[in-house]
Amino acid sequence: MRFLTTSRKVLFSGLLALGALGLSAAPARAQEVPVAVNHTALYVYDLGKSTAFYRDVMNLQEIPEPFKDGKHVWFRTGPHSQLHIIQGAARVEDHDINTHMAFRVKDLPAFMAHLNQTKVRYGAWKGEEKLTTVRPDGIKQVYLQDPDNFWLEVNDDKF
Repeated sequence: MRFLTTSRKVLFSGLLALGALGLSAAPARAQEVPVAVNHTALYVYDLGKSTAFYRDVMNLQEIPEPFKDGKHVWFRTGPHSQLHIIQGAARVEDHDINTHMAFRVKDLPAFMAHLNQTKVRYGAWKGEEKLTTVRPDGIKQVYLQDPDNFWLEVNDDKF
């Protein structure tokens, strides 16, 4: 340690002490602290329109929400994940397609037929209506927008 400066000696001694206690200055690795999506929250302009869209177009199941204030609606999006839509946005704004939520369906052509029946516009990544985009991994996808212009991807991933 005679070649270390005073500040480096203090740092080195501190790291040795942490090591002796079984502690590490390095952050925990990801597999030691698993993270999973719990919910996504969207601030919407018209709660009624958004509720109808996610229930009737996206076929999401509405679930109880604890606020009971008429400003929140929650939907199940997976075994352990939810979508929370919240009334209060001042206006509907444009959003870039690069920022989107992605959902998967077992039968993409059937979902596209459902979109046709409900008269919801959808299309490929570049905007070609009623067409799919094929990702480099072979997954087919379509894009659509909710009443607040939030982009949604719907794909046929089998994961």
